[in-house]
Amino acid sequence: MKQRFRTGGLAAWSIHHPVGVTMLTLTVIIFGLFSFKQLGINLLPHIISPEVLVRIIDQGVPASIMEDRVTRQLEEQLAITEDAIAIDSRTTEGRSAVDLSFPYGTDINDVLRDASIRLDRAKRFLPENDEAPVIYKRDPAQIPVMELIISSNTLSSVELRSWADYTFSKWFLNLPGVASAEVGGGLQREIQIIPDQEKLANVGLSLQDFAQQIRQQNIDSPGGRMIATRQEITTRAEGRFRSLEEIKQLPLQIAKADGSISSGVDSSIRVSDVAQVIDKHKDERLRIRLNKVPGIKLSIQKQPQANSVAVVNEVKHRIKNLKAQNAIPDDIILAVVDDQSIFVRHAINNAALAAGSGALLAMLVIYLFLGSLLRTLIIGTAIPIGVLVTFIILQSLGLTLNIMTLGGLALGMGLLIDSTIVMLENITRHQAKGNTSDEDAVNAAIEVNSPIVASTSTNLGALFPFLFIGGMAGMLFQELIITITSAMLASLVVAITLVPALGARVKYQKHKSNLISKLVDYIKVKYNNNAGLFLNHPFKTLTLFCLLFVLALYQINNTKRIDLPRVDEGKISMSISGDPGMQLDEMDSAVDQIE
Repeated sequence: MKQRFRTGGLAAWSIHHPVGVTMLTLTVIIFGLFSFKQLGINLLPHIISPEVLVRIIDQGVPASIMEDRVTRQLEEQLAITEDAIAIDSRTTEGRSAVDLSFPYGTDINDVLRDASIRLDRAKRFLPENDEAPVIYKRDPAQIPVMELIISSNTLSSVELRSWADYTFSKWFLNLPGVASAEVGGGLQREIQIIPDQEKLANVGLSLQDFAQQIRQQNIDSPGGRMIATRQEITTRAEGRFRSLEEIKQLPLQIAKADGSISSGVDSSIRVSDVAQVIDKHKDERLRIRLNKVPGIKLSIQKQPQANSVAVVNEVKHRIKNLKAQNAIPDDIILAVVDDQSIFVRHAINNAALAAGSGALLAMLVIYLFLGSLLRTLIIGTAIPIGVLVTFIILQSLGLTLNIMTLGGLALGMGLLIDSTIVMLENITRHQAKGNTSDEDAVNAAIEVNSPIVASTSTNLGALFPFLFIGGMAGMLFQELIITITSAMLASLVVAITLVPALGARVKYQKHKSNLISKLVDYIKVKYNNNAGLFLNHPFKTLTLFCLLFVLALYQINNTKRIDLPRVDEGKISMSISGDPGMQLDEMDSAVDQIE
């Protein structure tokens, strides 16, 4: 047995151990189906753009002041970040944004740490009342996979926004694969304290002292631990304001005539004595309408490696359960305005359909040429087994099903068919000579083992350099190359194991003459007659192919080049820009006319 394995390799072992091959095939089917279920589904591979973004918000500060006090300080410190090739900044009222760009292939985590160190140094030059800067890396996968518009016929815009912020959006944060649920639009409730400068001066308070006292009172403080008989209790002192009346009745510390400071509790001066406390809303910076009805937008973002389709399905299922439990008021209207899973599912289904159709057409052609249903079924069995082996490899590498991996799978499927046809045809040829024993099948397999391995190795060698392509192209096509490589390796294993084991057990039947066989014989005769024309005139043949090669180069040079093909998402978008400083109401009026 050992000698037989050494002389025939895997093909000999497979032919002499059909039960073992069957058990291995069943194992591949089980693990392949499990891996397929675990694969994520996305439109494109996960690509991390080498960009670091910094954001600072200071509400109400004019853009000119934000640029001078914040943006320029950030630019000076972040510009010296290692490997940064470009820095872009944008300043608007109360907001500063600085973007750092790096060459593709840069380790984004390393530059993020370096930029964070630079940002810590920049904090020393920033105004104290600014909010803490936010720094993060750009991730294309963080675009919303689903957007909802929330509207109501009874709730005010402030009430609807509060419900969306503090209730509705929280129901989705614990779903698997969900990174965030962001709310936009509507009116956000805001308690405004409007001091009277003259009254503050009369009691000896500056505006800064007044604001500082209110901030210090509006905090919860830790109260330490209490050790009871059988348990330990953590306590805190609640200091946050619970109502407008608490704010109005807050005592203020003021300077007395003797120069001392009142304790605050004994002070007779309250906030309401020197300021107005009004329950209003923040300035509206975003206005959303659906079918001319005002609403609020909820954007669901998925985690980078999460399954887009699965995340959207989870969100829809959660909404359905909430409605069944009457957790969503009857007067709340929810409308899905953007669902990326529809486009992703459509693109993936089209790619899968194309690959499946190609496999069926290949089997049909094989049947027409071989004239044997059983041998065609052997090829038809080898194709899904090879695909399942590829799924196992993709899942172990953490890849997803996308148009790149499916495209690679379709290309690899053709190579898989090539190897299996060569193996099966050689076994059939030996059987046609009357050599029908297992040893004859082993000899037939040995004859083509080396050519099949050499052919596969050559194809792998041609693909190998593509793994070292840098930049966006490298990240985009890496999964395509990996999938093709995996499919080719799977085809090699299937061609020298499963196909010989099945082919050796199919009895040879003489191929009946039909239209296809007559056509093939006719092509062979014509080829043999015309091949001499090229072989007898090598110079003319070489000249002809050189001219064709030059023509091909000319066509390539004049072919239009784009990064990615245009995709029809089935929707029309319109962007409208107004003059700088244009008020929201004026822009809203213009948009209303267009609607």
